[in-house]
Amino acid sequence: MTEDFLHYAWRYQHFQPHHLHTTQGQALSILAVGELNRHAGPDFTNARLRIGDTLWAGNVEVHIKSSDWLAHHHEEDPAYNNVVLHVVLDDDQPVYRTNGERLPCLELRRLLDPDLCSAYYRMLNNTLWIPCQNHWHEVKELTKKLWLERLMVERLEAKTEVVGRLLEQNRGDWEEMCYQVLLRNFGLRVNMDPCEQVARSLPLKLIGRHRDNLLQIEALFFGQAGLLDVEFTDLYPRQLQQEYRFLRQKYGLEPLPAGNWKFLRMRPANFPTMRLAQFAVLLYQGSNLFSKILAARDIEELAHLFSVTLHGYWSEHYTFDKVSPRKLKHLGGNFIELLILNACIPIIFYYGVYTQDTRYCDQALLLMQELPPEENHIIDGWKKLGVVPEDAGNSQALLHLKREYCEGRRCLHCAVGNAILK
Repeated sequence: MTEDFLHYAWRYQHFQPHHLHTTQGQALSILAVGELNRHAGPDFTNARLRIGDTLWAGNVEVHIKSSDWLAHHHEEDPAYNNVVLHVVLDDDQPVYRTNGERLPCLELRRLLDPDLCSAYYRMLNNTLWIPCQNHWHEVKELTKKLWLERLMVERLEAKTEVVGRLLEQNRGDWEEMCYQVLLRNFGLRVNMDPCEQVARSLPLKLIGRHRDNLLQIEALFFGQAGLLDVEFTDLYPRQLQQEYRFLRQKYGLEPLPAGNWKFLRMRPANFPTMRLAQFAVLLYQGSNLFSKILAARDIEELAHLFSVTLHGYWSEHYTFDKVSPRKLKHLGGNFIELLILNACIPIIFYYGVYTQDTRYCDQALLLMQELPPEENHIIDGWKKLGVVPEDAGNSQALLHLKREYCEGRRCLHCAVGNAILK
């Protein structure tokens, strides 16, 4: 048994709600269960109860055992002084208020629906890919559709946390934040953090002083990444080294450790050297990326912003001093779609929230539904269950459902899980 289940049982009154009595024998009527509190303090706020002849308005605390009140030191916390009812599975110890009065207690052990408990145990303890996969298709399509729409927004809100953090760190400079978010996402999941560190070490205004010189922009990125601190054979990386030595001294720059970067088990097209070179060309080709992202009307216009092709040295190299077959290397369609999904759309959505302009929030959601669904092992798992996403908004919702709800067995917080248990 978990406290989550007791929260669920109390919130939806999945027990015999009539002719209730406290463990001291007082008649108990539930007029309002209260509102679930997801922050610090009692579990439910603003409950309304009748205990004996007295009408109470206050908070409700839920525990497995009544002695958990003392184990959690609630008797020392003033936030719990206005608790009017202690709801527990087992009342193993009386609990008293600070004024010496015994706290009324409702014991649920004999009141819970045994069929509901059994269904919850089966869902909680199975080893299926998702806990409810044997019952998923029994749930109404409308219930699942509305839940996935909510999860799409929840997923997007989670992604905007990075946008908000970087905007705050850059003191409200939207262009600087956008530059950092974009470079962070050029690193994909594996090299995301070192890419962000490089961006933060090279302010956009500094890059702007060298906007007309691609060699110097590349030197700044590769140098700050710590990727020029070796002996090279090829002329081009030696030229980058020479430029970086001068720029490092001029601006007092300190490079990152080269060991921060991951190359192993990666496709050469995703090597950090490739992504940094492509990002350098992106900045060389134009400025004001944040303004352009906001102004884009559809996926095609956003994708056009990232039309980047590497020439010269990079047409026959994926990394320094190692020749590869000659090939024009450009940002691929799949990579651009991921960049739009994970960087541009969260930026647009957050701007709408920040400025309280819902047009941008709506635009972000529409853009997600314009993109094709992602392809990865989690989406493959859903497809095996017969759940095929229609667009990127749908696939994002399914990713969020699997990672944030199914893997943590948070079925009681899931609309599908609730529908099955009911």
